Amino acid sequence: MSEKEMNSYRFGTGQEPTDEMLEQVMKEVAQDARESSKKAADAHFEQMRRNIALNKARWNERINNIING
Repeated sequence: MSEKEMNSYRFGTGQEPTDEMLEQVMKEVAQDARESSKKAADAHFEQMRRNIALNKARWNERINNIING
């Protein structure tokens, strides 16, 4: 099925999609979900790294204050 045919189909038209159309839509949705999930996970871990660095700096400052008075 061509991309033009895929793009011309609308679910609300009362016309049933073909199995090929549904398969293509499901593949695209799955790919979008994988990309979205990876993006969210990457952002989460980046934020965790920033939080770790901030906490490490705070603890280093506290330790230096204790050591140096």
